[in-house]
Amino acid sequence: MIGTKGTVVAVNGNMVGVRFDGIVSMNEVGYVKVQDKRLKSEVIRIRGDLCYLQVFEMTKGIAVGDTVEFTGDMLSVEVGPGLLGQVFDGLQNPLPKLAEEAGYFLERGIYLDALPLDAEWEFTPVAKVGDVVERGDTLGTVPEGAFTHQIMVPFNMYGRYTVASIKPKGTYHVRDAIAELDDGKGNRIPVAMSFRWPVKRAVDCYAERLKPVDPMVTRVRLIDTFFPVARGGTYCIPGPFGAGKTVLQQITSRHADVDVVIIAACGERAGEVVETLKEFPELLDPKTGRSLMERTIIICNTSSMPVAAREASVYTAVTLAEYYRQMGLHVLLLADSTSRWAQAMREMSGRLEEIPGEEAFPAYLESVIAAFYERAGIVRLKDGRTGSVTIGGTVSPAGGNFEEPVTQATLKVVGAFHGLSRERSDARKYPAIHPLDSWSKYKGIITAEKVAYAHKFMFRGNEVEQMMKVVGEEGTSLDDFIIYLKGNFLDSVYFQQNSFDAVDAAVSPERQKHVFAILLNILASQFKFKDKEDARSWFNRLRQKFLDYNGSEWKSDRFMSIEKEILDAVAERSAGLDKNAEKILA
Repeated sequence: MIGTKGTVVAVNGNMVGVRFDGIVSMNEVGYVKVQDKRLKSEVIRIRGDLCYLQVFEMTKGIAVGDTVEFTGDMLSVEVGPGLLGQVFDGLQNPLPKLAEEAGYFLERGIYLDALPLDAEWEFTPVAKVGDVVERGDTLGTVPEGAFTHQIMVPFNMYGRYTVASIKPKGTYHVRDAIAELDDGKGNRIPVAMSFRWPVKRAVDCYAERLKPVDPMVTRVRLIDTFFPVARGGTYCIPGPFGAGKTVLQQITSRHADVDVVIIAACGERAGEVVETLKEFPELLDPKTGRSLMERTIIICNTSSMPVAAREASVYTAVTLAEYYRQMGLHVLLLADSTSRWAQAMREMSGRLEEIPGEEAFPAYLESVIAAFYERAGIVRLKDGRTGSVTIGGTVSPAGGNFEEPVTQATLKVVGAFHGLSRERSDARKYPAIHPLDSWSKYKGIITAEKVAYAHKFMFRGNEVEQMMKVVGEEGTSLDDFIIYLKGNFLDSVYFQQNSFDAVDAAVSPERQKHVFAILLNILASQFKFKDKEDARSWFNRLRQKFLDYNGSEWKSDRFMSIEKEILDAVAERSAGLDKNAEKILA
Protein backbone atom coordinates (compact mmCIF):
# COMPACT_ATOMS: atom_id res chain seq x y z
CA MET A 1 0.00 0.00 0.00
CA ILE A 2 1.50 3.31 -1.05
CA GLY A 3 1.72 5.81 1.72
CA THR A 4 2.71 3.56 4.63
CA LYS A 5 5.07 5.38 6.97
CA GLY A 6 7.32 4.25 9.76
CA THR A 7 9.78 5.43 12.36
CA VAL A 8 13.36 4.29 12.91
CA VAL A 9 13.69 2.46 16.26
CA ALA A 10 17.14 0.88 15.84
CA VAL A 11 20.28 1.31 13.72
CA ASN A 12 22.88 -1.46 13.30
CA GLY A 13 25.45 -0.71 10.61
CA ASN A 14 23.57 -0.49 7.31
CA MET A 15 20.48 -2.16 8.78
CA VAL A 16 17.70 -0.16 10.42
CA GLY A 17 14.73 -1.35 12.45
CA VAL A 18 11.47 0.47 11.63
CA ARG A 19 8.14 0.54 13.47
CA PHE A 20 5.39 1.02 10.87
CA ASP A 21 1.66 1.64 10.79
CA GLY A 22 -0.01 0.05 7.75
CA ILE A 23 0.99 -2.62 5.25
CA VAL A 24 4.55 -3.46 4.31
CA SER A 25 5.76 -6.28 2.03
CA MET A 26 9.03 -8.25 1.83
CA ASN A 27 11.56 -6.76 -0.61
CA GLU A 28 9.57 -3.52 -0.69
CA VAL A 29 11.54 -0.33 -1.23
CA GLY A 30 11.49 2.30 1.47
CA TYR A 31 13.26 5.64 1.86
CA VAL A 32 14.86 6.63 5.16
CA LYS A 33 14.77 10.41 5.61
CA VAL A 34 17.96 11.78 7.12
CA GLN A 35 18.69 15.49 7.10
CA ASP A 36 17.77 16.56 3.57
CA LYS A 37 18.42 13.14 2.00
CA ARG A 38 16.21 10.14 1.19
CA LEU A 39 18.19 6.89 1.43
CA LYS A 40 16.95 3.92 -0.58
CA SER A 41 16.36 0.73 1.41
CA GLU A 42 14.83 -2.72 1.04
CA VAL A 43 12.69 -4.63 3.53
CA ILE A 44 14.43 -7.89 4.49
CA ARG A 45 12.41 -8.99 7.54
CA ILE A 46 8.94 -8.31 8.98
CA ARG A 47 7.90 -9.15 12.56
CA GLY A 48 4.45 -7.81 13.42
CA ASP A 49 4.60 -4.02 13.20
CA LEU A 50 8.43 -4.07 13.16
CA CYS A 51 10.46 -4.48 9.98
CA TYR A 52 14.14 -4.40 9.16
CA LEU A 53 15.56 -2.65 6.12
CA GLN A 54 18.97 -2.95 4.52
CA VAL A 55 20.09 0.50 3.43
CA PHE A 56 21.94 0.78 0.12
CA GLU A 57 23.85 3.85 1.33
CA MET A 58 26.03 4.84 4.25
CA THR A 59 23.83 5.14 7.33
CA LYS A 60 25.82 7.89 9.06
CA GLY A 61 23.46 10.40 10.66
CA ILE A 62 20.39 8.14 10.84
CA ALA A 63 18.87 8.42 14.32
CA VAL A 64 16.00 6.88 16.25
CA GLY A 65 12.84 8.75 15.38
CA ASP A 66 13.71 9.46 11.74
CA THR A 67 10.87 8.99 9.27
CA VAL A 68 10.71 6.14 6.74
CA GLU A 69 8.44 6.26 3.68
CA PHE A 70 7.45 2.98 2.02
CA THR A 71 6.74 3.01 -1.71
CA GLY A 72 4.67 -0.13 -2.19
CA ASP A 73 7.05 -1.17 -5.01
CA MET A 74 9.58 -3.97 -5.09
CA LEU A 75 13.25 -3.28 -5.80
CA SER A 76 13.10 -2.93 -9.59
CA VAL A 77 15.08 -1.95 -12.68
CA GLU A 78 13.94 0.03 -15.69
CA VAL A 79 14.32 -1.84 -18.98
CA GLY A 80 14.12 -0.46 -22.48
CA PRO A 81 16.34 0.90 -25.27
CA GLY A 82 19.53 2.60 -24.14
CA LEU A 83 20.87 -0.01 -21.73
CA LEU A 84 23.75 -1.25 -23.91
CA GLY A 85 27.08 0.50 -23.41
CA GLN A 86 26.06 1.83 -20.00
CA VAL A 87 27.90 1.61 -16.70
CA PHE A 88 25.54 1.37 -13.71
CA ASP A 89 25.87 0.97 -9.99
CA GLY A 90 23.90 -1.78 -8.22
CA LEU A 91 20.76 0.40 -8.10
CA GLN A 92 20.95 1.10 -11.85
CA ASN A 93 22.20 4.66 -11.50
CA PRO A 94 24.37 5.55 -14.53
CA LEU A 95 27.79 6.14 -12.97
CA PRO A 96 29.06 8.70 -15.54
CA LYS A 97 25.98 10.90 -14.94
CA LEU A 98 26.27 10.32 -11.21
CA ALA A 99 29.86 11.58 -11.35
CA GLU A 100 28.72 14.67 -13.27
CA GLU A 101 26.07 15.32 -10.65
CA ALA A 102 28.15 14.68 -7.52
CA GLY A 103 31.80 15.11 -8.58
CA TYR A 104 34.66 12.83 -7.62
CA PHE A 105 33.09 11.81 -4.33
CA LEU A 106 29.69 10.27 -4.86
CA GLU A 107 27.03 11.63 -2.56
CA ARG A 108 24.35 9.47 -1.00
CA GLY A 109 20.71 9.92 -1.71
CA ILE A 110 21.15 10.74 -5.41
CA TYR A 111 19.12 8.48 -7.73
CA LEU A 112 19.07 9.11 -11.45
CA ASP A 113 17.07 7.79 -14.39
CA ALA A 114 18.66 4.63 -15.78
CA LEU A 115 17.75 5.35 -19.40
CA PRO A 116 18.53 8.56 -21.31
CA LEU A 117 15.18 10.37 -21.35
CA ASP A 118 16.26 12.90 -23.97
CA ALA A 119 17.42 10.28 -26.50
CA GLU A 120 15.18 9.72 -29.52
CA TRP A 121 14.56 6.23 -30.88
CA GLU A 122 13.32 5.27 -34.34
CA PHE A 123 10.21 3.23 -33.53
CA THR A 124 8.75 0.84 -36.12
CA PRO A 125 5.39 -0.75 -35.20
CA VAL A 126 5.01 -4.51 -35.60
CA ALA A 127 1.62 -5.10 -33.96
CA LYS A 128 -1.58 -3.75 -35.56
CA VAL A 129 -4.77 -2.37 -34.11
CA GLY A 130 -7.01 -5.28 -33.15
CA ASP A 131 -4.15 -7.72 -32.46
CA VAL A 132 -4.45 -9.74 -29.27
CA VAL A 133 -1.22 -9.63 -27.25
CA GLU A 134 0.17 -10.96 -23.99
CA ARG A 135 3.09 -9.96 -21.80
CA GLY A 136 6.40 -10.32 -23.60
CA ASP A 137 4.84 -10.03 -27.08
CA THR A 138 6.48 -7.58 -29.49
CA LEU A 139 4.68 -4.31 -30.21
CA GLY A 140 7.46 -2.73 -32.30
CA THR A 141 11.19 -2.41 -32.75
CA VAL A 142 13.92 0.20 -32.46
CA PRO A 143 17.55 -0.12 -33.59
CA GLU A 144 20.07 -0.31 -30.71
CA GLY A 145 23.64 -0.63 -31.89
CA ALA A 146 24.02 -3.83 -33.88
CA PHE A 147 20.72 -5.24 -32.57
CA THR A 148 17.05 -4.76 -33.19
CA HIS A 149 15.64 -3.88 -29.79
CA GLN A 150 12.12 -5.21 -29.35
CA ILE A 151 9.53 -3.10 -27.60
CA MET A 152 7.47 -5.63 -25.67
CA VAL A 153 4.27 -5.71 -23.68
CA PRO A 154 5.45 -5.14 -20.07
CA PHE A 155 6.10 -8.39 -18.23
CA ASN A 156 3.83 -7.37 -15.33
CA MET A 157 0.74 -7.11 -17.55
CA TYR A 158 -0.87 -10.50 -16.96
CA GLY A 159 -3.81 -11.62 -19.11
CA ARG A 160 -4.72 -10.92 -22.74
CA TYR A 161 -5.03 -7.46 -24.26
CA THR A 162 -6.22 -5.98 -27.54
CA VAL A 163 -4.15 -3.32 -29.27
CA ALA A 164 -6.46 -0.28 -29.28
CA SER A 165 -3.94 2.10 -30.86
CA ILE A 166 -0.28 2.14 -31.82
CA LYS A 167 1.99 4.98 -32.92
CA PRO A 168 3.13 5.15 -36.53
CA LYS A 169 6.79 4.87 -37.50
CA GLY A 170 8.75 7.80 -36.12
CA THR A 171 11.07 9.00 -33.36
CA TYR A 172 9.98 8.89 -29.74
CA HIS A 173 11.45 9.07 -26.24
CA VAL A 174 11.59 5.99 -23.99
CA ARG A 175 8.72 7.09 -21.77
CA ASP A 176 6.44 8.25 -24.59
CA ALA A 177 3.32 6.09 -24.93
CA ILE A 178 3.71 4.14 -28.17
CA ALA A 179 0.54 2.06 -27.82
CA GLU A 180 -2.70 1.68 -25.89
CA LEU A 181 -3.93 -1.76 -24.85
CA ASP A 182 -7.56 -2.63 -24.07
CA ASP A 183 -7.93 -5.05 -21.13
CA GLY A 184 -11.45 -6.09 -22.17
CA LYS A 185 -13.02 -4.27 -19.21
CA GLY A 186 -13.23 -0.91 -20.87
CA ASN A 187 -9.79 0.25 -19.63
CA ARG A 188 -7.14 1.55 -22.01
CA ILE A 189 -3.62 1.12 -20.65
CA PRO A 190 -0.84 3.24 -22.20
CA VAL A 191 2.42 1.40 -22.90
CA ALA A 192 5.80 3.13 -23.26
CA MET A 193 9.04 1.83 -24.68
CA SER A 194 10.36 1.27 -21.15
CA PHE A 195 8.90 -0.36 -18.04
CA ARG A 196 10.02 -1.61 -14.63
CA TRP A 197 10.47 -5.18 -13.40
CA PRO A 198 11.38 -6.50 -9.90
CA VAL A 199 14.95 -7.78 -9.79
CA LYS A 200 14.23 -10.75 -7.54
CA ARG A 201 11.48 -12.14 -9.76
CA ALA A 202 12.68 -14.23 -12.69
CA VAL A 203 11.32 -13.28 -16.12
CA ASP A 204 9.11 -16.14 -17.27
CA CYS A 205 7.39 -14.91 -20.47
CA TYR A 206 8.60 -17.84 -22.56
CA ALA A 207 6.96 -20.98 -23.86
CA GLU A 208 9.43 -23.59 -22.68
CA ARG A 209 12.76 -24.03 -20.91
CA LEU A 210 15.16 -26.19 -22.87
CA LYS A 211 18.10 -28.32 -21.81
CA PRO A 212 21.46 -26.59 -22.44
CA VAL A 213 23.13 -28.72 -25.11
CA ASP A 214 25.01 -26.57 -27.62
CA PRO A 215 28.48 -25.45 -26.53
CA MET A 216 29.12 -21.75 -25.93
CA VAL A 217 32.38 -21.34 -27.80
CA THR A 218 34.92 -19.22 -25.88
CA ARG A 219 37.90 -19.79 -28.25
CA VAL A 220 39.93 -20.90 -25.24
CA ARG A 221 41.20 -24.40 -26.08
CA LEU A 222 41.22 -25.74 -22.53
CA ILE A 223 37.60 -24.69 -22.01
CA ASP A 224 36.07 -25.54 -25.40
CA THR A 225 37.76 -28.95 -25.69
CA PHE A 226 38.17 -30.24 -22.14
CA PHE A 227 35.84 -28.26 -19.84
CA PRO A 228 33.11 -26.86 -22.10
CA VAL A 229 30.33 -24.46 -21.15
CA ALA A 230 26.89 -24.90 -22.69
CA ARG A 231 24.90 -21.98 -24.04
CA GLY A 232 22.35 -21.34 -21.32
CA GLY A 233 24.47 -23.23 -18.80
CA THR A 234 26.33 -22.26 -15.65
CA TYR A 235 29.96 -22.40 -14.60
CA CYS A 236 32.17 -21.10 -11.83
CA ILE A 237 35.78 -19.94 -11.70
CA PRO A 238 37.15 -20.28 -8.18
CA GLY A 239 40.72 -19.32 -7.47
CA PRO A 240 42.99 -17.46 -5.07
CA PHE A 241 43.81 -13.77 -5.37
CA GLY A 242 45.89 -12.97 -8.45
CA ALA A 243 45.29 -16.31 -10.20
CA GLY A 244 43.66 -14.66 -13.22
CA LYS A 245 39.89 -14.85 -12.62
CA THR A 246 39.15 -11.36 -13.89
CA VAL A 247 41.53 -11.73 -16.87
CA LEU A 248 39.89 -15.01 -17.90
CA GLN A 249 36.46 -13.35 -17.70
CA GLN A 250 37.60 -10.47 -19.90
CA ILE A 251 39.02 -12.85 -22.52
CA THR A 252 35.77 -14.81 -22.41
CA SER A 253 33.64 -11.67 -22.80
CA ARG A 254 35.54 -10.71 -25.97
CA HIS A 255 35.46 -14.03 -27.77
CA ALA A 256 32.44 -15.90 -26.40
CA ASP A 257 29.83 -16.80 -29.00
CA VAL A 258 27.09 -14.60 -27.50
CA ASP A 259 25.24 -11.41 -28.44
CA VAL A 260 25.29 -9.41 -25.21
CA VAL A 261 27.78 -9.41 -22.32
CA ILE A 262 26.82 -8.21 -18.84
CA ILE A 263 29.50 -7.83 -16.19
CA ALA A 264 28.59 -7.55 -12.53
CA ALA A 265 31.61 -6.32 -10.55
CA CYS A 266 30.26 -7.33 -7.18
CA GLY A 267 32.27 -6.06 -4.24
CA GLU A 268 35.58 -6.13 -6.10
CA ARG A 269 38.44 -3.87 -5.13
CA ALA A 270 38.12 -0.39 -6.57
CA GLY A 271 41.42 -0.75 -8.49
CA GLU A 272 40.14 -3.80 -10.39
CA VAL A 273 36.84 -2.10 -11.19
CA VAL A 274 38.67 0.97 -12.50
CA GLU A 275 40.79 -1.30 -14.74
CA THR A 276 37.62 -2.87 -16.14
CA LEU A 277 36.05 0.54 -16.78
CA LYS A 278 39.19 1.79 -18.54
CA GLU A 279 39.93 -1.29 -20.60
CA PHE A 280 36.50 -2.30 -21.89
CA PRO A 281 35.82 0.80 -24.00
CA GLU A 282 39.22 0.26 -25.63
CA LEU A 283 38.70 -3.43 -26.39
CA LEU A 284 37.76 -4.19 -29.98
CA ASP A 285 34.90 -6.53 -30.60
CA PRO A 286 36.18 -9.31 -32.92
CA LYS A 287 32.67 -9.62 -34.38
CA THR A 288 32.17 -5.99 -35.41
CA GLY A 289 35.61 -4.37 -35.19
CA ARG A 290 34.06 -1.64 -33.04
CA SER A 291 34.20 -1.09 -29.27
CA LEU A 292 33.16 -4.08 -27.18
CA MET A 293 31.14 -1.70 -24.97
CA GLU A 294 28.51 -1.38 -27.71
CA ARG A 295 27.14 -4.78 -26.66
CA THR A 296 28.19 -4.71 -23.02
CA ILE A 297 26.55 -3.55 -19.79
CA ILE A 298 28.68 -3.11 -16.66
CA ILE A 299 27.16 -3.15 -13.18
CA CYS A 300 29.73 -1.63 -10.82
CA ASN A 301 29.88 -2.17 -7.12
CA THR A 302 33.17 -1.91 -5.25
CA SER A 303 34.25 -3.21 -1.85
CA SER A 304 34.15 0.36 -0.52
CA MET A 305 30.40 0.65 -1.18
CA PRO A 306 27.78 -0.50 1.36
CA VAL A 307 27.45 -4.29 1.52
CA ALA A 308 23.73 -4.28 0.70
CA ALA A 309 24.51 -2.86 -2.74
CA ARG A 310 26.42 -6.03 -3.62
CA GLU A 311 23.25 -8.08 -3.53
CA ALA A 312 21.43 -5.47 -5.58
CA SER A 313 24.14 -5.47 -8.28
CA VAL A 314 23.94 -9.25 -8.77
CA TYR A 315 20.16 -9.25 -9.14
CA THR A 316 20.16 -6.14 -11.34
CA ALA A 317 22.61 -7.84 -13.71
CA VAL A 318 20.65 -11.09 -14.02
CA THR A 319 17.37 -9.21 -14.59
CA LEU A 320 18.88 -7.21 -17.47
CA ALA A 321 20.23 -10.48 -18.89
CA GLU A 322 16.75 -12.05 -18.82
CA TYR A 323 15.32 -8.97 -20.53
CA TYR A 324 17.62 -9.35 -23.52
CA ARG A 325 17.04 -13.10 -23.55
CA GLN A 326 13.36 -12.34 -24.05
CA MET A 327 14.33 -10.74 -27.40
CA GLY A 328 15.81 -14.01 -28.65
CA LEU A 329 19.40 -12.95 -27.90
CA HIS A 330 22.14 -14.99 -26.26
CA VAL A 331 23.51 -13.29 -23.14
CA LEU A 332 26.61 -14.00 -21.06
CA LEU A 333 26.52 -12.80 -17.45
CA LEU A 334 29.86 -12.66 -15.64
CA ALA A 335 29.57 -12.19 -11.88
CA ASP A 336 32.84 -11.20 -10.18
CA SER A 337 32.83 -12.23 -7.41
CA THR A 338 30.00 -14.14 -5.74
CA SER A 339 32.20 -14.59 -2.63
CA ARG A 340 31.88 -10.86 -1.89
CA TRP A 341 28.12 -11.16 -2.27
CA ALA A 342 28.12 -14.11 0.16
CA GLN A 343 30.18 -12.09 2.62
CA ALA A 344 27.57 -9.33 2.43
CA MET A 345 24.87 -11.93 3.16
CA ARG A 346 26.89 -13.12 6.15
CA GLU A 347 27.16 -9.59 7.48
CA MET A 348 23.42 -8.94 7.13
CA SER A 349 22.59 -12.33 8.64
CA GLY A 350 24.74 -11.50 11.67
CA ARG A 351 22.93 -8.20 12.13
CA LEU A 352 19.59 -10.00 11.95
CA GLU A 353 20.91 -12.35 14.67
CA GLU A 354 20.12 -15.46 12.62
CA ILE A 355 21.52 -18.85 13.56
CA PRO A 356 24.80 -19.10 11.66
CA GLY A 357 25.84 -21.97 9.43
CA GLU A 358 29.35 -23.07 8.48
CA GLU A 359 31.99 -20.30 8.87
CA ALA A 360 29.20 -17.99 10.08
CA PHE A 361 27.57 -17.86 6.65
CA PRO A 362 23.75 -17.95 6.81
CA ALA A 363 22.15 -21.39 6.81
CA TYR A 364 20.27 -20.50 3.61
CA LEU A 365 23.47 -19.69 1.67
CA GLU A 366 23.13 -22.72 -0.63
CA SER A 367 19.51 -22.02 -1.56
CA VAL A 368 20.23 -18.33 -2.37
CA ILE A 369 23.20 -19.23 -4.59
CA ALA A 370 21.17 -22.00 -6.27
CA ALA A 371 18.27 -19.61 -6.93
CA PHE A 372 20.65 -17.16 -8.61
CA TYR A 373 22.26 -19.74 -10.93
CA GLU A 374 18.85 -21.22 -11.75
CA ARG A 375 17.99 -17.99 -13.54
CA ALA A 376 20.39 -19.08 -16.27
CA GLY A 377 18.98 -21.22 -19.06
CA ILE A 378 18.02 -21.45 -22.69
CA VAL A 379 14.36 -20.87 -23.52
CA ARG A 380 12.07 -21.21 -26.50
CA LEU A 381 9.97 -18.09 -26.92
CA LYS A 382 6.33 -18.05 -27.97
CA ASP A 383 7.27 -17.23 -31.58
CA GLY A 384 9.67 -20.18 -31.82
CA ARG A 385 12.96 -18.27 -31.39
CA THR A 386 15.43 -19.23 -28.68
CA GLY A 387 17.30 -17.03 -26.25
CA SER A 388 19.71 -17.87 -23.47
CA VAL A 389 21.42 -16.57 -20.36
CA THR A 390 24.75 -18.19 -19.50
CA ILE A 391 26.04 -17.39 -16.02
CA GLY A 392 29.72 -17.57 -15.12
CA GLY A 393 30.55 -16.62 -11.56
CA THR A 394 33.96 -16.26 -9.96
CA VAL A 395 34.56 -17.37 -6.39
CA SER A 396 37.39 -16.00 -4.26
CA PRO A 397 38.02 -18.60 -1.53
CA ALA A 398 40.45 -17.45 1.15
CA GLY A 399 43.86 -18.97 0.47
CA GLY A 400 42.50 -20.87 -2.54
CA ASN A 401 40.68 -23.33 -0.26
CA PHE A 402 37.98 -24.93 -2.43
CA GLU A 403 36.47 -26.66 0.60
CA GLU A 404 35.01 -23.44 2.00
CA PRO A 405 31.18 -23.02 2.01
CA VAL A 406 30.70 -20.59 -0.92
CA THR A 407 32.74 -22.71 -3.35
CA GLN A 408 31.04 -25.91 -2.24
CA ALA A 409 27.56 -24.38 -2.45
CA THR A 410 28.36 -23.15 -5.97
CA LEU A 411 29.76 -26.52 -7.11
CA LYS A 412 26.46 -28.19 -6.24
CA VAL A 413 24.50 -26.15 -8.79
CA VAL A 414 26.86 -25.30 -11.69
CA GLY A 415 27.49 -27.43 -14.77
CA ALA A 416 31.20 -26.72 -15.15
CA PHE A 417 34.04 -26.05 -12.74
CA HIS A 418 37.14 -24.12 -13.88
CA GLY A 419 39.35 -24.21 -10.81
CA LEU A 420 42.30 -21.82 -11.00
CA SER A 421 45.59 -22.88 -9.51
CA ARG A 422 48.11 -20.66 -7.74
CA GLU A 423 50.84 -23.06 -8.83
CA ARG A 424 49.97 -22.74 -12.52
CA SER A 425 49.51 -18.99 -12.23
CA ASP A 426 52.95 -18.56 -10.64
CA ALA A 427 54.43 -20.71 -13.42
CA ARG A 428 52.87 -18.29 -15.97
CA LYS A 429 50.68 -21.02 -17.41
CA TYR A 430 47.67 -19.27 -19.00
CA PRO A 431 44.86 -19.95 -18.47
CA ALA A 432 45.63 -21.12 -14.94
CA ILE A 433 42.73 -23.61 -14.96
CA HIS A 434 43.93 -26.76 -13.18
CA PRO A 435 43.48 -29.62 -15.67
CA LEU A 436 43.22 -32.30 -12.98
CA ASP A 437 40.79 -30.57 -10.59
CA SER A 438 38.42 -29.02 -13.14
CA TRP A 439 35.42 -30.72 -14.75
CA SER A 440 32.36 -30.15 -16.94
CA LYS A 441 29.03 -31.90 -17.35
CA TYR A 442 28.40 -30.36 -20.78
CA LYS A 443 29.12 -31.63 -24.27
CA GLY A 444 32.10 -29.97 -25.97
CA ILE A 445 33.15 -29.45 -29.57
CA ILE A 446 35.08 -32.77 -29.58
CA THR A 447 33.65 -36.17 -28.66
CA ALA A 448 33.95 -37.11 -24.99
CA GLU A 449 35.78 -40.39 -25.77
CA LYS A 450 38.65 -38.64 -27.56
CA VAL A 451 38.92 -35.98 -24.85
CA ALA A 452 38.98 -38.64 -22.10
CA TYR A 453 41.77 -40.53 -23.89
CA ALA A 454 43.91 -37.37 -24.13
CA HIS A 455 43.06 -36.28 -20.60
CA LYS A 456 44.33 -39.54 -19.08
CA PHE A 457 47.88 -38.60 -20.13
CA MET A 458 47.66 -35.63 -17.76
CA PHE A 459 46.61 -37.90 -14.89
CA ARG A 460 49.14 -40.63 -15.66
CA GLY A 461 51.87 -38.08 -16.37
CA ASN A 462 51.20 -36.45 -12.99
CA GLU A 463 51.44 -39.85 -11.27
CA VAL A 464 54.82 -40.50 -12.91
CA GLU A 465 56.01 -37.01 -11.92
CA GLN A 466 55.08 -37.63 -8.27
CA MET A 467 56.86 -41.01 -8.42
CA MET A 468 59.96 -39.37 -9.91
CA LYS A 469 60.12 -36.98 -6.95
CA VAL A 470 60.61 -40.05 -4.74
CA VAL A 471 62.72 -42.48 -6.85
CA GLY A 472 64.32 -39.99 -9.24
CA GLU A 473 64.42 -40.07 -13.01
CA GLU A 474 66.83 -43.00 -13.02
CA GLY A 475 64.33 -45.11 -11.07
CA THR A 476 61.62 -44.56 -13.72
CA SER A 477 61.17 -46.86 -16.72
CA LEU A 478 61.47 -45.45 -20.25
CA ASP A 479 57.78 -46.19 -20.96
CA ASP A 480 56.67 -44.27 -17.86
CA PHE A 481 59.02 -41.42 -18.72
CA ILE A 482 57.49 -41.14 -22.20
CA ILE A 483 54.03 -40.91 -20.62
CA TYR A 484 55.34 -38.09 -18.42
CA LEU A 485 56.73 -36.30 -21.48
CA LYS A 486 53.44 -36.73 -23.37
CA GLY A 487 51.52 -35.20 -20.44
CA ASN A 488 53.88 -32.20 -20.35
CA PHE A 489 53.65 -31.87 -24.13
CA LEU A 490 49.83 -31.78 -24.01
CA ASP A 491 49.97 -29.14 -21.28
CA SER A 492 52.48 -26.94 -23.13
CA VAL A 493 51.01 -26.95 -26.63
CA TYR A 494 47.26 -27.25 -26.02
CA PHE A 495 46.30 -26.36 -22.46
CA GLN A 496 48.35 -23.17 -22.43
CA GLN A 497 47.50 -20.25 -24.70
CA ASN A 498 49.39 -17.05 -25.45
CA SER A 499 46.87 -14.26 -24.88
CA PHE A 500 49.34 -11.68 -26.22
CA ASP A 501 49.63 -13.45 -29.57
CA ALA A 502 47.13 -12.19 -32.16
CA VAL A 503 46.60 -15.72 -33.53
CA ASP A 504 46.88 -17.91 -30.43
CA ALA A 505 44.76 -15.66 -28.19
CA ALA A 506 41.50 -16.91 -29.73
CA VAL A 507 41.26 -20.28 -31.52
CA SER A 508 38.26 -21.15 -33.70
CA PRO A 509 36.44 -24.47 -33.16
CA GLU A 510 37.51 -25.65 -36.65
CA ARG A 511 41.16 -25.08 -35.79
CA GLN A 512 40.77 -26.72 -32.38
CA LYS A 513 39.32 -29.86 -33.96
CA HIS A 514 42.06 -30.01 -36.62
CA VAL A 515 44.95 -29.48 -34.19
CA PHE A 516 43.49 -31.82 -31.58
CA ALA A 517 43.32 -34.64 -34.14
CA ILE A 518 47.07 -34.25 -34.81
CA LEU A 519 47.78 -34.02 -31.08
CA LEU A 520 45.72 -37.13 -30.36
CA ASN A 521 47.70 -39.05 -32.97
CA ILE A 522 50.95 -38.03 -31.22
CA LEU A 523 49.64 -39.10 -27.81
CA ALA A 524 48.46 -42.45 -29.21
CA SER A 525 51.73 -43.20 -31.05
CA GLN A 526 54.27 -45.66 -29.67
CA PHE A 527 57.68 -44.08 -30.16
CA LYS A 528 61.15 -45.62 -30.55
CA PHE A 529 63.78 -43.88 -28.40
CA LYS A 530 67.29 -44.98 -27.40
CA ASP A 531 67.04 -43.57 -23.92
CA LYS A 532 65.35 -40.90 -21.79
CA GLU A 533 67.62 -38.11 -23.00
CA ASP A 534 66.79 -38.99 -26.61
CA ALA A 535 63.05 -38.89 -25.76
CA ARG A 536 63.34 -35.57 -23.89
CA SER A 537 65.30 -33.93 -26.69
CA TRP A 538 62.82 -35.08 -29.35
CA PHE A 539 59.75 -33.90 -27.42
CA ASN A 540 61.42 -30.52 -26.74
CA ARG A 541 62.01 -30.00 -30.47
CA LEU A 542 58.46 -31.10 -31.28
CA ARG A 543 57.04 -28.76 -28.64
CA GLN A 544 58.82 -25.78 -30.17
CA LYS A 545 57.50 -26.71 -33.64
CA PHE A 546 53.99 -26.96 -32.19
CA LEU A 547 54.24 -23.54 -30.50
CA ASP A 548 55.25 -22.01 -33.85
CA TYR A 549 52.34 -23.95 -35.36
CA ASN A 550 49.92 -22.39 -32.82
CA GLY A 551 51.17 -18.91 -33.71
CA SER A 552 50.65 -19.34 -37.47
CA GLU A 553 47.58 -18.07 -39.30
CA TRP A 554 44.98 -20.76 -39.88
CA LYS A 555 45.70 -22.65 -43.13
CA SER A 556 48.42 -20.19 -44.19
CA ASP A 557 51.49 -21.43 -46.07
CA ARG A 558 53.52 -21.28 -42.85
CA PHE A 559 50.81 -23.21 -41.02
CA MET A 560 50.77 -25.99 -43.60
CA SER A 561 54.57 -26.10 -43.79
CA ILE A 562 55.00 -26.53 -40.01
CA GLU A 563 52.21 -29.11 -39.94
CA LYS A 564 54.07 -31.19 -42.52
CA GLU A 565 57.26 -30.96 -40.44
CA ILE A 566 55.37 -32.15 -37.36
CA LEU A 567 53.74 -35.07 -39.18
CA ASP A 568 57.06 -36.10 -40.75
CA ALA A 569 58.83 -35.98 -37.37
CA VAL A 570 56.12 -38.15 -35.79
CA ALA A 571 56.09 -40.65 -38.67
CA GLU A 572 59.89 -41.01 -38.44
CA ARG A 573 59.83 -42.09 -34.78
CA SER A 574 56.44 -43.81 -34.54
CA ALA A 575 56.27 -47.59 -34.22
CA GLY A 576 52.48 -47.69 -34.61
CA LEU A 577 49.47 -46.73 -32.55
CA ASP A 578 48.38 -47.81 -29.12
CA LYS A 579 45.85 -50.61 -29.59
CA ASN A 580 43.35 -48.94 -27.23
CA ALA A 581 43.45 -45.82 -29.36
CA GLU A 582 42.91 -47.40 -32.78
CA LYS A 583 39.14 -47.58 -32.32
CA ILE A 584 38.98 -44.01 -30.91
CA LEU A 585 40.96 -42.56 -33.79
CA ALA A 586 39.03 -44.47 -36.46
